[in-house]
Amino acid sequence: MKATLSWINDYVDIKDISVKEFVDRMTVTGSKVERIESLGEDIQKVVTGKILKLDKHPDADRLQVSKVDVGDEVLQIVTGATNISVGDVVPIAKVGATLPGGVRINKGKLRGVESLGMMCSIGELGLSKEDYKDACEDGIFILNQNLPLGIDVKKILGLDETVIEFEITSNRVDCFSVLGLAREAAVAFDKVLEKPMINFTEVSEKASDVMSVDVLNTEYCKRYALRVIKNVTVSESPKWIKDRLKGAGIRPINNIVDVTNFVMLELGQPMHAFDLAKIDSNKIIVRDADPGEKIVTLDEVERTLDADTLVIADNEKALAIAGIMGGEYSGISSDTKDIVLECANFDGAKIRLASKKLGLRSDSSALFEKGLNIDNVLLAMDRATMLIADVAGGEILSGVLDSNDVPVVTKSMNIDCDRINRLLGTNIPDEQMFYILEKLEFAVDREAMRVTVPSFRSDIEGIADLAEEVARIYGYNNIKSTLLESVSPTVGGKNKSQKVEDRIKEVLLANGLYETLTYTFTGPKVFDKLNLDKDSKLRDVITISNPLGEDYSVMRTTPVPEMLESIGINYSKRNEKAHLFEVSKVFLWDDEKKSPVEKELVCIGMYEEVDFYVLKGIVEEIFDELKIRNYAFKPCDNCKIFHPGRCANVFINGQLVGTLGEIHPVVTKNYKCPERTYVAYIEKEKLVKNSVDREEYRKLPKFPAVARDISFKVSKDVMAGSVEDILRQRGGKILESFKLFDVYEGEQVGEGQKSMAYSLAFRASDRTLTDDDIDKSMKKIIDGLQRELKATLRD
Repeated sequence: MKATLSWINDYVDIKDISVKEFVDRMTVTGSKVERIESLGEDIQKVVTGKILKLDKHPDADRLQVSKVDVGDEVLQIVTGATNISVGDVVPIAKVGATLPGGVRINKGKLRGVESLGMMCSIGELGLSKEDYKDACEDGIFILNQNLPLGIDVKKILGLDETVIEFEITSNRVDCFSVLGLAREAAVAFDKVLEKPMINFTEVSEKASDVMSVDVLNTEYCKRYALRVIKNVTVSESPKWIKDRLKGAGIRPINNIVDVTNFVMLELGQPMHAFDLAKIDSNKIIVRDADPGEKIVTLDEVERTLDADTLVIADNEKALAIAGIMGGEYSGISSDTKDIVLECANFDGAKIRLASKKLGLRSDSSALFEKGLNIDNVLLAMDRATMLIADVAGGEILSGVLDSNDVPVVTKSMNIDCDRINRLLGTNIPDEQMFYILEKLEFAVDREAMRVTVPSFRSDIEGIADLAEEVARIYGYNNIKSTLLESVSPTVGGKNKSQKVEDRIKEVLLANGLYETLTYTFTGPKVFDKLNLDKDSKLRDVITISNPLGEDYSVMRTTPVPEMLESIGINYSKRNEKAHLFEVSKVFLWDDEKKSPVEKELVCIGMYEEVDFYVLKGIVEEIFDELKIRNYAFKPCDNCKIFHPGRCANVFINGQLVGTLGEIHPVVTKNYKCPERTYVAYIEKEKLVKNSVDREEYRKLPKFPAVARDISFKVSKDVMAGSVEDILRQRGGKILESFKLFDVYEGEQVGEGQKSMAYSLAFRASDRTLTDDDIDKSMKKIIDGLQRELKATLRD
């Protein structure tokens, strides 16, 4: 919402308040100021001057040497203008002046004659013919000859205005008007609000004898009113109206249209004026549009309507799209003599739906969308009627045709001052609360302790809203911070899941990975790009009911596609390497619960300076940081996303928690990733569940360890993890540690075989181990290797 300070000052005296003080106080009381603009800020040292003398330049046929009186001195100025005469008052840019576009006026000489300034045209002042239709476009701007000399031209041209742009929340519809902002300013600065006076005279002829109204859709047109004004004179608006509109960012058109826009800004109620001569049978019908019905709107675009659009029509055609824009045919023109002035209250949701469908948004529709005060209709109608009579003349026919199907409802509620003080933690006297509410135009019954809410405050619902009104005017800065009574203070902090996530991220960042963030919704085509089987569980997706498009129509079941997209983008941008990670959510269907399940995964994606073992090492570092010990990596044989033989499933305490490995070449090609791309994903919940917050420390052992080596032959297909599982299971409590120190394949062990050698360390916490203790443990280990892995001991 934009408004000039001078316009607000018309209703509340703020001349003695600085711009900074005004802005700060309005922001604190809830009308946040977004931007401040000084209209003539780039025009400096440009004053009115009167041409006293014009002589021909001695050395140039097309130049004149003038003497100009600027009030406190007479300047010599050389000019090439041809539309000036002695006695004209014109804008003079003195030496040192600045003009729009960064132009600076310096002292100089033209063909040897000194020039101490410049006469200005409308273009040089940043103005146009639309602003001043009588001005010469290519010559000097001739001002009123009766103006005093030496005064700043910004004051004359209305360029000394300060425009304030407010950021108003959508629930405060009353503040989307200059009067509403003035009301807030009056309360904020404890001033008197002067509402605009409405006074006009009607003729004896009745409006109902000339016009009729038929509202066919009362559900979406809650109130429709119109007046008839005859014999108006359509012309240019007076300067004060044009200045107000331009300050708010609206282009002046003519006095009739400008008044409707002026009232819309002043009172927050859109209006429209029709040419009476262009309304068939002098009848207005408010109805739903016919499917396929067409109308050319004021922006000269033909639009096709449907049944969800409300129109203002006569017996033959649509005259306007209700609440959005008028039709070109029925608009006001220079030939218009009689006008029909309409003011209505339309359903906000209906207007927004029609506006979106048509791709047409106007100042009018933006207001209607928010839900306007139905009681404002007649006030705005009368205000516009008076202004039209002032600026366009005419005869106001008596009476208003008013179709109103909404009963008058007055909202009132009890006020409990003690409760408001408890809510705010304040000790504000009752009378001060009553005074604040009455300044905001609430009616307060002190004896009954009830408050009647003004009709323009639809946002007020209960005692908490009243408390907010008191608090914002009293001043949030005046409310001291206090603890709640009878409540123990709590100390905030992160839960275990958040702490574990932080530790995971620290490990990944320390390994040079960068965090990414991607959308949790995707498209069904990604599963084909991932090379998944048709019956894969990952294809059981949750579909979004109102998707942005097919590519974002389902919730993702795996983070791999988005990670590969990120890698593909980095690779296409010729980044030498990309090591990325994301902690994100997937959404899986639970057949037992018949509902979706949300899971969080840690996903890692890398290319260049990485292989399977580097990726595995990063995952092991996460386990080490979280003090997770009982984990294992086992070959993954049936995962179509990963390269066969170069991927592994990750287990913690025997439970599958994730997968890591090199991406399948077909998949990397689909995503335009490097051929050797590596990805890992692990369930965060399982990491949290198995993590250890505090390490348990044991005393240093008192007794010595005993080392034994074991060497055996097994099939080449046997993984080291399988061997180590047997060592853990069979070694018993006295097996302290083990380490693989040799793997050999060759002629000496036979084809299809390999030799593996482990160093084992045995220790007991309560005694020195004997050979018998160790032999028993070794025998169990050997038996397990022979039985489960068909191992053969080597000499």
